[in-house]
Amino acid sequence: MTPMAPTRPNRQTSIASPPLPVVQHQYRTPLMADLAAAAVARSVVEDAIRAWRVPVDPDVAVLLTSELVTNAVTHGSPTAGTFVLLTIACDPSGLRVDVHDGSGDLPVLDTGLIDEALAEAETGRGLLLVTSLSAEWGFYRTPTGKAVYFTLKLLPDIPETGIDAGEGRPDGRTSRSVS
Repeated sequence: MTPMAPTRPNRQTSIASPPLPVVQHQYRTPLMADLAAAAVARSVVEDAIRAWRVPVDPDVAVLLTSELVTNAVTHGSPTAGTFVLLTIACDPSGLRVDVHDGSGDLPVLDTGLIDEALAEAETGRGLLLVTSLSAEWGFYRTPTGKAVYFTLKLLPDIPETGIDAGEGRPDGRTSRSVS
């Protein structure tokens, strides 16, 4: 009788790696609709990008967030003591920032921005910046007013950055949890 080789359990022959899970982060925070709201929003967005290690240009994200929050505070808060809502979301398609306010007045992009009077004006360029620098922007009505948003595509050539817990930033501030 010839001895038989022991049998092996069936193994999957595919060497393909399993699909990566869809990683999604979302953070929402109300901001008092006052002059400090834009600064707080900039800090929150910057911290989210660092904590989530989102490969986008943080300067663009912070600038566009500042524009939307400033518009919401200036044009979208009919009474003192009201709030705007900042929502930040990230998934494999990109980063999205929504700013909700209490006004039903929809934003209007002024296409005549090459006007000499506007060139000298201190305001009026916010939505032009959002249009120029974002992958997409838009607005929608909400039960209490409207929301204006922008998206930024993930950039593969920007290294993911993050701050470990307890590590400070060069400007002396520490990151906050935004998960």
